[in-house]
Amino acid sequence: MSAKKILSLFLPIALLVTTLGNAQIITSKKEAVKKGVYQKPEEKKSVATIVDKPIPATKQVASVEKPKATKNTKSSKKKNVIVEEEQSDLVVSSPTDSYLSLQLINNAMEFLGVRYRGGGTTTAGMDCSGMVTAVFNLFDIKLPRSSNQMALVGEKVQGDDIKKGDLIFFRTNGRKVINHVGVVVEKIGEEIKFIHASTSKGVIVSSTDEAYYKKAFAQVNRVIQQ
Repeated sequence: MSAKKILSLFLPIALLVTTLGNAQIITSKKEAVKKGVYQKPEEKKSVATIVDKPIPATKQVASVEKPKATKNTKSSKKKNVIVEEEQSDLVVSSPTDSYLSLQLINNAMEFLGVRYRGGGTTTAGMDCSGMVTAVFNLFDIKLPRSSNQMALVGEKVQGDDIKKGDLIFFRTNGRKVINHVGVVVEKIGEEIKFIHASTSKGVIVSSTDEAYYKKAFAQVNRVIQQ
């Protein structure tokens, strides 16, 4: 075999050995980087970004508005109608009548038909002064318990000055002292209508036009401001 052929055979082998000698087995990325075989991709620097924290949801508070005062015209009308009906059934009011006097009369009228009972002040039975004190007590107006003592309270009024709600006094059965009382409910001319507790008929409305009361009439007193 010629030398030229032998050289051609061993030359590739020599080159392979040289290449293998220079080559190294790389078993990790670290080694590959060290050998320049592998380059790590550029790591993006972690930049701390300020992220707005979500605002915690707050409980929704229902806004409460004060209710606007509204006029209850419907109920007001009903009340007015009731008062008007009551007054029309009981007494005829006039512009000069006070609200208190009308209420006194209306409450006194609630006792119509209650039987007479000496010393009584309730619907179970009442006498004349007992009825008057019961009515006035409803309005925190305190009066003496006897008709004779009531006649000393307030001021005396006469003629056209007499109004609803005034107290009317009598000397009955020929007595020389006042012993009976009622509440004026109407004044028509010289006639005075009044509610009182009669010994024979209980609580009724009578008139000074009746002979008995015309003769027994004593005086009229005003105990409330009119």
